[in-house]
Amino acid sequence: MKNTFYLFCLSLLSIPAFGQYAPNTEATTETIAIVNNAPDIAIIPEPVSVIKSDGHFVLPSNVVIQAPAIPEVKQVVNFLQERLSIPTGSYVAEVSAPTTTSTINLILNEKQNSALGAEGYQLSVTPNHITIKANKPAGLFYGVQSLVQLFPKEIESKEAVENIIWKAPCVEIIDYPRVGWRGLMFDVARHFFTKAEVKQYIDAMVRYKYNILHLHLTDDEGWRIEIKGFPKLTEVGAWNVKKVGDFGTFFPPAADDPRNYGGFYTQDDIRELVQYAKERFVNILPEIDVPGHSLAAIASYPELSCTPGAENYRVRSGERIMDWSRGAPPIALVDNTLCPANEKVYSFLDTVITQVAQLFPFEYIHMGGDEAPFNFWEKNDSIKALMKKEGLKSMHEVQGYFEKRIQKIVESKGKKFMGWDEILDGDMPQNTAVMSWRGMKYGIEAAKRKHEVVMSPTTYAYLDYMQADVITEPKVYASLRLSKSYEFDPIPAGVDKKYIKGGQANLWTEQVYNIRQAEYMTWPRGLAIAESVWSPIEKKNWNNFFNRVEQHFKRLDVAETKYAPSVYDPIFSVSRSADKQLMIELSTEVQGLDIYYSFDNSFPDRFYPKYTEKMTPPKDATTMRVITYKGKQPVGRMLSMPIDELSKRSRK
Repeated sequence: MKNTFYLFCLSLLSIPAFGQYAPNTEATTETIAIVNNAPDIAIIPEPVSVIKSDGHFVLPSNVVIQAPAIPEVKQVVNFLQERLSIPTGSYVAEVSAPTTTSTINLILNEKQNSALGAEGYQLSVTPNHITIKANKPAGLFYGVQSLVQLFPKEIESKEAVENIIWKAPCVEIIDYPRVGWRGLMFDVARHFFTKAEVKQYIDAMVRYKYNILHLHLTDDEGWRIEIKGFPKLTEVGAWNVKKVGDFGTFFPPAADDPRNYGGFYTQDDIRELVQYAKERFVNILPEIDVPGHSLAAIASYPELSCTPGAENYRVRSGERIMDWSRGAPPIALVDNTLCPANEKVYSFLDTVITQVAQLFPFEYIHMGGDEAPFNFWEKNDSIKALMKKEGLKSMHEVQGYFEKRIQKIVESKGKKFMGWDEILDGDMPQNTAVMSWRGMKYGIEAAKRKHEVVMSPTTYAYLDYMQADVITEPKVYASLRLSKSYEFDPIPAGVDKKYIKGGQANLWTEQVYNIRQAEYMTWPRGLAIAESVWSPIEKKNWNNFFNRVEQHFKRLDVAETKYAPSVYDPIFSVSRSADKQLMIELSTEVQGLDIYYSFDNSFPDRFYPKYTEKMTPPKDATTMRVITYKGKQPVGRMLSMPIDELSKRSRK
């Protein structure tokens, strides 16, 4: 016990001073002494320093939280009261005056601890009491998240649980985030998610110390925010025809199909969501995606388009409107762009941005800028006239002209302008902030050009991508496994880290029709990204991380949060032998799994043949079924793989 405390003191003494952590701070890789002598403590994201000692704290039936009487700290107390009292049945009281009878002490440091910054904390659990210290209320909040994870998984329950000993191990934790911007993007435009569902998403993300919710509010499929003076944006633009199946392949709706699928947030709804997020130390980044992805706005106000016939456009319901066969930019089948040569567009966006700036206190407004097609602009006389007048030589320069004018509008409202990385093709000024999505390359280039960058690359952080084999979930254009997400490093080598604000994962919802599917696509990959943006890179260890993920699967079960078990699914690889026989090879993403299989149309269990080496299917077999086990317990899903599908893959 004494030796452990001595080590802890040494770790405190080794802390160098470094900058504060907040959403608008520079990233840093400076660290304190990195310690973890407790592999059985399954906190996600992994703290900087964890030192476990003997004994446990047992939560009493009457809990007293002592905390300063400050509004932001009151929010932390309210959160902790709810998390402790509901599952345990304990009575949780709050006092502000120091008392010797308190169970949990929340302390704001009188003298700032430079190691902790604005979001770091120290958590001490002894047999008799719990103490969380921080410089700022946000740090106390994140300390509470770690504390909750020390208790049994049943602490996640939304109702009282009987016959549980509510104990936490004695431990000393020092922790702070690696980067300041730790975001999740939630696309509420492709499918509308209610105010209550957005709150549910916030509740899930804060457990893992995310602090930015990027709301994608407008797109071809819906305009989701009330704008005074433009009522058709929500009367027309928020509604389409309900379609289910494979998004992007639907038949165009008939003229008389009811347009009653969708919804929008009133300005009061937005204020409520902003306040709800603020109480959980989350900033909401609004995105109004222009000039492309604007069909909902054009269907509402056709005069915003360059293209004759726009008055016949309708909000997209999932039918094909782009041809991607030649790569980016796409060939538009309908013109979903606002017209850069139309002054009404800038007047419209001035009104929109004015109201968005008033509703969202966050310092940035995201204005999209991605995937704008040029083929309609190339044929348009007003665009040609604009190019001649302004000396623009390409469509990228036309979009750059548009982006620069929008940036001036955003900045005139006291906000900072952010867009997807394509906007830099238009030679934007240095104070343009960029969200890099097309891999890490464009973010690295932007940082070298001294732009602020948030890394959100498809390579690691696109949560709409498939998580396992294509037969297991809605088909999209790529796959992203949990282990790949865990490789994400938001601060790439060779760039000045002061330009990297942080990292973010993005959930686009073309194929996500409801909040349960949104959860399924977010978790557990959201755990991997959370650890990538919070924890020291020196602590990255896939096997250690996945051991903790398995514990969090149990916690998510209790919390009734849906998640994907895809990491347990076997991976199919196919080839052809010298004599053209189909060869099937199976592997697993995690260690310690056994794969059992059948070809006879029955459902295998652990008494079936176990996969050991590459094999050829029986001549007349039509289906291969596989399942994974850990010891005697099935952990993977029963997958039914058509032999024809494997044969097709072998020819690619």
